[in-house]
Amino acid sequence: MRVPSRSPGQQPGPPASPTAPARRRPPSSAARRPPTAAPDLAAYRAAVADLLVEVGALADATSTRARQVLIDERLREPALAAVLDATPQGLLGARETLLLEMARYQPNERTSARDLTALVRIYLLSRIDVLWWQDAPIFVTDDQVNGSADLVDLEWLRRRDLLRFRYQEQPATVLGRAARGLRRRLRPDASPHTAGLLFRRARREVVALLNELGREFAAAAPPATPPLWVTSLVRSTEHQYRLRRLGYAAMLPSGHCLGYSADVELAWFERFGARDTLAELLLARQDAGELNVIDEGQAWHLCLAPTARRRLRRAYEAEMGV
Repeated sequence: MRVPSRSPGQQPGPPASPTAPARRRPPSSAARRPPTAAPDLAAYRAAVADLLVEVGALADATSTRARQVLIDERLREPALAAVLDATPQGLLGARETLLLEMARYQPNERTSARDLTALVRIYLLSRIDVLWWQDAPIFVTDDQVNGSADLVDLEWLRRRDLLRFRYQEQPATVLGRAARGLRRRLRPDASPHTAGLLFRRARREVVALLNELGREFAAAAPPATPPLWVTSLVRSTEHQYRLRRLGYAAMLPSGHCLGYSADVELAWFERFGARDTLAELLLARQDAGELNVIDEGQAWHLCLAPTARRRLRRAYEAEMGV
């Protein structure tokens, strides 16, 4: 999709930060090179869907042994093994991690994994993100996110009307949290119920992607539908561990810690008759090979495919005039 260039009155993009970029993961003897032939992701997603049916059937089993046997057997099937074996953990590492996540799972109000089936879906589909970006630098600490020259300030862009999506930041003070709580009580449905962004920063390619989706959604949704709403963007590994301690289904490694993932609100748009419209737009991008999409309930997780990075970087530069 061609993105219109900025008008003459708009300003160039925000200056780059002088802080050093995020560090790369140390080499590991367990890391694996992706195979010459890329795994069949459509077959992988279909195999995951089949596995989820069986996991759901065993959800109430009192013994974990049946679930462990099922995972052992199904993950070795060619369609699943081809993807998992191409990730840095390999098939055995992925299996052990998934079984550990299942053993530790505790349902709560915060997690997007409402049950074991959802947990398995989120984990296995998120391995596509890891497969795609296994050689990309990780943002390990909050300081790396805040200081990276690879990320741009969303607030700088928003104030210049260069964003076609909305977001909200997490309140930084007790007073801010109290004010948000009051607004939610007075107008409970005025905005999605989400904590908001801890980091209001994003990769340029992700900004371009979200702007494209925002324009497509605005054109396809019913009249008076609010703009696309983004609930999460880049995170540090440090913050990912915080989320895990709070009970969120924050997987590791994660596309969020690489800066190539975003979460967008879906459930809130049901009241405007626009949820299915947005879902179709996202799945169409997945079918085109530009995204990995994970249904996480209230919000859907998106990860940009490496093959779309160059086009979206050019789209960002054209739109921002840089």
